[in-house]
Amino acid sequence: MNQLTDFDFNQKRALVRVDFNVPLDDGRLVNDFKIKAALPTIKYLLERQAKIILLTHLGRPNGQVVEGLKVDPIAKQLFQLINQPIRKLNDCLGQEIEESIKKMKPGEIILLENVQFHPGEKKKDPDYVKSLAKLADFFVLDAFGQAHRDYASISGLSREMDSCSGLLLKKEIENLSKVSDNPEHPLTVVIGGAKISTKIKVIKNFLNKADDIILGGALAN
Repeated sequence: MNQLTDFDFNQKRALVRVDFNVPLDDGRLVNDFKIKAALPTIKYLLERQAKIILLTHLGRPNGQVVEGLKVDPIAKQLFQLINQPIRKLNDCLGQEIEESIKKMKPGEIILLENVQFHPGEKKKDPDYVKSLAKLADFFVLDAFGQAHRDYASISGLSREMDSCSGLLLKKEIENLSKVSDNPEHPLTVVIGGAKISTKIKVIKNFLNKADDIILGGALAN
C-alpha cells in the first residue's frame, strides 16, 4: 500500500478514515487514546497544508441516526488536543457537505458525522462509496482497528481513490510484521476481547511462534 510520502497533499483534500470509536458515558468522552493515536497523521497533513476531512464510526447505529452516537464529543476533544478549530458537519455526504468541503482552505479540518448512520456503509453500496470518494482528492486509511472490515469507508474507498496508509496504520503493520515474521524470544502473546471468531485466527497464527499465549476477557471463557 502507498505511504503518505508518496503523495503531494499541498492544498489537496485528504479524506482520512480514522478509528475514533471511543467509549462514551452519557455523552461524555471517557478515553481519548484512539484520538491521540491518529494525531501524527493529522499533524503531518496539517504541516503540508492539506484540507483534512476526518471520517469515523462510533458505536453500532446499524444504519440509523442515533443521537447518542453523534461524533460531537470527539470534535470537542480533538480541538482540545490540537488547539485548532474543528468543524463538525451533520452528515457525511450530500450537497450541503460537498459545498462545505469546497469552501475549505488549506490547513482546515472537518469532522464528518458517524459514517455508520448510513446503511450503505456496512453493505459497501457502490453508490455510497462513490458519494464519499468525490469528497476528496486522496484517501488515507489510518483506522488500524477497522482495517480488516469490508466496508464502504475502508475497502470501498481504498479501491475507488488514490489511497495510502496513515502513520498509525504503517506503525502497527510494521510492529505486527516484526512479531509475526521474525519474533524475538521468549515471546508471550496476550489476547483478549469479545469478538471471539476473529481472535481464533490470531491464536492459530501464534501457536507455533509464541512461547506462551495468555487469554483473557470473553475469549478466555
